[in-house]
Amino acid sequence: MPTNKFDVIIVGAGPAGCACALKLADTGLQVAVLEKATFPRDKTCGDALSIDVINQLPFLSEKIAAAFSAFLAKIPAYGVTIFSPDHQQLNIPFLHKNKKGCGYLSTRLDFDYFLFQQVQELTNVSIFQNCTVHQVLNLGSKVSIETNLGLFEGDIVVGADGAHSVIAKSFSQIKVEKEHYSAGIRVYYEGVTQMHPENFIELHFFKAILPGYLWIFPLPGNKANVGLGILSSVVAARKLNLKEQLQNLLQTHPALAERFKEAQPLESVKGFGLPLGSKKRKISGERFLLTGDAAALIDPLSGEGIGNAIRSGRIAVAHIISCFAKKDFSAEFNKSYDREIYRRMGKELKVSRTLQMLCRYSWLINFIVRRGNQSKYVQQFLTEALANVEVKKLLANPLFYFRLFKSK
Repeated sequence: MPTNKFDVIIVGAGPAGCACALKLADTGLQVAVLEKATFPRDKTCGDALSIDVINQLPFLSEKIAAAFSAFLAKIPAYGVTIFSPDHQQLNIPFLHKNKKGCGYLSTRLDFDYFLFQQVQELTNVSIFQNCTVHQVLNLGSKVSIETNLGLFEGDIVVGADGAHSVIAKSFSQIKVEKEHYSAGIRVYYEGVTQMHPENFIELHFFKAILPGYLWIFPLPGNKANVGLGILSSVVAARKLNLKEQLQNLLQTHPALAERFKEAQPLESVKGFGLPLGSKKRKISGERFLLTGDAAALIDPLSGEGIGNAIRSGRIAVAHIISCFAKKDFSAEFNKSYDREIYRRMGKELKVSRTLQMLCRYSWLINFIVRRGNQSKYVQQFLTEALANVEVKKLLANPLFYFRLFKSK
């Protein structure tokens, strides 16, 4: 088979890989994107595009931001509804730049294909679909990647190939740690009733699955993404069967049973794993960088990873340009990539980890939801916390809960 030579090789064409490829446009670098699937392809996920995701798009290009505005396979979501273990509920609207804001809901089949199509237009990027990576070697002067489509060589490789990254397995020490990994399942439904008129996403906290939650996210066409996520360490300790837990809650819980009485599943239950950003990891080395889920940058509290995937792809490109400018692809030089990733994301990941641990306590969730319904100040605080990490980190301070008792 022929040897394909490029400057940069990106393994994976999800949001991280596409963001990286898009930011490499007009750099003069020749780029290969190796993707094991053929687009459009499904990705098991919650299908929520946070405000952070939307904010990332203009940084990829104004053209892409405009294309997303015209993208039809999405619906706006204006907030989140939290359901506490004692059956209270609290509506929290999204806030963006001190105004009412919205995220969007779109299946990963549609959103990832949207990004992929933008990459297809780039003249300096060659895409290889149905490309399975068999072996990755650092040969010192280059990286060599053996695939079913032939041999690829490049100066640097970007691992954007998700939770089971072959690049991470080949070059990094990242491994599955149940305390920093979440198990999840998803099933699409049609005909779920009593959805919020402004498409609020729903997070249901049930005592049996804490510190995880059950979600219901509305989708276009009267459909919904329904799923459950929980720490793998908790699944193992309690010997939980997530499929049974999900079906039992949907069929018998008073907050859900009536809403799902006439609802129809559109698929079998799909399972997936989430490498959480709840600890710092080594995400680079000689001639490689890891991005997105491959770098374990998923928010430990929400399970959201698309925003950080796109952001890490952007940061990777800024670093790659420096590598070529200095002709330095060493592990020592690439440490600055790790530092920049955690400078930009570390604070929020740390806060989310703390809040994830606090969500072990059902009484605390009950208390917050109750006070949110009783106090305009508390509700406004929670609204701002969704949009601002500096506000959110106050939730990790015990003094905050003391002040809740006195707030009006």
